[in-house]
Amino acid sequence: MKYIIKNICCIGAGYVGGPTMAVIASHCPNIQINVIDINQERINAWNDDNLKNLPIFEPGLDALIKKCRDINLHFSCEIEKHIANADMIFISVNTPTKAKGLGAGQAIDLKWIDATARQISKYARGKTIVVEKSTLPVKTARTIKEILGSKNSDRENYQDKYSEFVVLSNPEFLSEGTAINNLQNPDRVLIGGEDLKAINSLAEIYSNWIEKEKIITTNLWSSELSKLTANAFLAQRISSINSISALCEATGADINEVSLAIGSDRRIGKEFLKSGPGFGGSCFKKDILNLIYLCNHYGLREVSDYWQKVLDLNEWQTQRISKIVVEKLFGTISGKKIAILGFAFKANTNDTRESPAINICKELLDEGGMISIYDPKVNVNQIKSELGAEKYDFSNNLDGSWRFAETIIDASHNADAIIIVTEWDEFNNIDWNTISKIMRHPAWLFDTRSFKNSYEASDYGINVWMLGNGLKEKIER
Repeated sequence: MKYIIKNICCIGAGYVGGPTMAVIASHCPNIQINVIDINQERINAWNDDNLKNLPIFEPGLDALIKKCRDINLHFSCEIEKHIANADMIFISVNTPTKAKGLGAGQAIDLKWIDATARQISKYARGKTIVVEKSTLPVKTARTIKEILGSKNSDRENYQDKYSEFVVLSNPEFLSEGTAINNLQNPDRVLIGGEDLKAINSLAEIYSNWIEKEKIITTNLWSSELSKLTANAFLAQRISSINSISALCEATGADINEVSLAIGSDRRIGKEFLKSGPGFGGSCFKKDILNLIYLCNHYGLREVSDYWQKVLDLNEWQTQRISKIVVEKLFGTISGKKIAILGFAFKANTNDTRESPAINICKELLDEGGMISIYDPKVNVNQIKSELGAEKYDFSNNLDGSWRFAETIIDASHNADAIIIVTEWDEFNNIDWNTISKIMRHPAWLFDTRSFKNSYEASDYGINVWMLGNGLKEKIER
């Protein structure tokens, strides 16, 4: 048994809501889907005729938007209308780490969840299934239920009759840059809840393109905790391999060979064993901090200390990159130009949240470096918001300033060093012959992503340092 779902409303038009609803719309043409948000600028971007102006860059997303938009997929700020008409509502709002108050720096800030639940309580009509899509602490569903179930005067004045609500947990397991593929071909779909008819209704939607064997049902609390745990385990693997990358540099081992060797063990597996400058993005750090907060709340200090070390190692990995750069450039980068290739936290996304590039750039700016930044998908305004507009444009040759570069060549002109931070494919096809001629010598390449093409730089008189593999120097020609 299940409820009939004809209208879906998704509250939140961000990295989760937009792509998720686009995929559902493409597979469920008989369901009308409305994605709503209070940010008019973001909604305008989703509705832009030029698909290159979508607020999110994800491979394959533009094709889905073109296929479904204004047919059964709509974007608007008409919150009241679409909540009222919805049979099922997805909550996909931002859940940042609290900046102040109780649990600041660790606990998830639930102000948008609270506000969204109150909007649903006020405007929803009849039987409504409310689906948690945002990453939430365990037991948040209880809070949402209490808000939805409260009899407030606003709702009674607005509605002709009392509404009924069912809350489900359906966490996303998306990896930015491959989100569309993750949604089209997921390892699993997790649905937590207590109402079997509601669970079946959501499962029926996913079964339009996903094998039923991949749809896992649990209770609410297991579902909520599974999302935090999954991200914590993935982040743990990254910190683990990055810790070994430093040991490889010290001993002469090659981190890529070590990763291949241990990843060939089926008990370990090869995924998330590629070393780099540290993990970023909106989820890993935030979710581990929340896991630490929950463990401390329940008196599990030893467990919280364990997960804190995963974060500590990640921060250490990022910090040691900038220290190595300063050390190799004769102990000072004051007045020296450093080209940063890649500012997004990973390839195939324009998301810069918690990107390792941010702290690397800030540390180099504090050292007096002149930073030139190129990323194929991140625009100058995003970088300004992360680094500060006051240090923008070093046209006056001011130490500790930065500029936005349009190309790799532009970024590398007169540079003393190049740092590859993000694993964009184009960085594996750099013409080092040309680059070597426009850099200032002695020139350096610091590759934190282990591109095979980077070894060729040494053939043209560029000193090469590879993360997890140490120094690859050649005498200048």
